[in-house]
Amino acid sequence: VQLQAFGGGLVQTGGSLRLSCAASGRTVSGYALGWFRQAPGKEREFVASITWNGDTTSYADSVKGRFTISRENAKNTVYLQMNSLKPEDTAVYYCALRPFLWVGVGQNEYAYWGQGTLVTVSS
Repeated sequence: VQLQAFGGGLVQTGGSLRLSCAASGRTVSGYALGWFRQAPGKEREFVASITWNGDTTSYADSVKGRFTISRENAKNTVYLQMNSLKPEDTAVYYCALRPFLWVGVGQNEYAYWGQGTLVTVSS
């Protein structure tokens, strides 16, 4: 499975961005998907996860209420809608596939990773 994330860019505080992650090589409809991020000088951290059918989601406390993860299995794509962005959201954002049905927050639960897309939030 290859994952390609895109949609990052430069946005002002309070703005919005929508990240997309397209999968190729096989269908991902039977697997959970997630987003992680890595800020400069920090370790990569969990952002959001979604079950195989989109019925259940999980979010880091730092983004709850501002970010929304969703998926379109017909397009083999997962999205991350980011609203009310803050400078501390600046990071490289990675999408990942968890080879199970349900959400997960641990990086070691994910088997496939995209290359990352940079989000920069200016103050």
